[in-house]
Amino acid sequence: MTASPLPAPALAGTGPADPVDTPTAPLPLVLRSERPLDLRSTLAKLARGPYDPTFRVVPSGPQAGTWRTSLFPTGPVTYRLVQAGVRDVVGQAWGPGAGELAASLPALLGEPDDAASFAPPARLADAHRRHPGLRVPRTGRVLEALVPAVLEQKVQTVTAHHAWRWLLARYGTPAPGPAPDGMRVVPDARTWATIPTWDWHRAGVDPRRARTVVECARVARRLEECAAMDPTAAQARLQLVPGVGVWTVAEVGQRALGDADAVSVGDFHLAKAVGWALTGERTDDAGMLRLLAPYAPHRYRVVRLLEVSGLGHAPRRGPRLSIQDHRGN
Repeated sequence: MTASPLPAPALAGTGPADPVDTPTAPLPLVLRSERPLDLRSTLAKLARGPYDPTFRVVPSGPQAGTWRTSLFPTGPVTYRLVQAGVRDVVGQAWGPGAGELAASLPALLGEPDDAASFAPPARLADAHRRHPGLRVPRTGRVLEALVPAVLEQKVQTVTAHHAWRWLLARYGTPAPGPAPDGMRVVPDARTWATIPTWDWHRAGVDPRRARTVVECARVARRLEECAAMDPTAAQARLQLVPGVGVWTVAEVGQRALGDADAVSVGDFHLAKAVGWALTGERTDDAGMLRLLAPYAPHRYRVVRLLEVSGLGHAPRRGPRLSIQDHRGN
């Protein structure tokens, strides 16, 4: 049976309806967890490249901390988070969306992410012990995770990151509050849906990916509902959008939905890295899924441990070649 495409509701309500004055006083943020929490590694995957205008890490000085912007139904928000102890994070939030961000802070920092049943592969046991605070975040903002994932389909990552920066510089809005220079808030769904063809071209985005982003934006309200669904239902709904496949859905699951089992099948490098780390041999997607099967529902957790430990880097064979990224959608 062929699934019917999602009906597109009216775009009204997919972003803030009217401008709202930004509060001058920040809203304090505090999370005191009962288990270890590593702020930096938990939020690291939310950045789309080292120069993502929605994400900034300031290592020192009066602005030190992890800065991020987001767009909630109540409006944009800038927030700054600082590690205050092994289990504690504090910070501030500015903008009309500050209250919603504060309410979602536990999910953002992986409080619902339960790794109690996770038994890591033998080769990753030491990495698991050394990174007890590594969690899978859940932003709850589906379109924010979906658009950059679509931009990364079938192109080199550096090309996708350039497109993301260009589009946010032109169509995003300034970050509320005292954000570091250059930070922007993602456009709302209406704006994504109405970007003209020539600006997609100027950003280096081909017509196929541009159409996919526009289709996602047109049904954004239905897609945002995925944040309240179980992972299987959310995956099915996301894939009703033409151009959104298993790789893209996994990328959204890892960021917006807090899915610790979401594996980016189709990634050019991932299968080789997983095969090398777990067996000492390269493998393909099918082989990767067989290797990861015993660790469900924690397969993405295995991948994150590979990333933070550096164990997935296989030695090069032959001369260095230019990277061609063939990841699927």
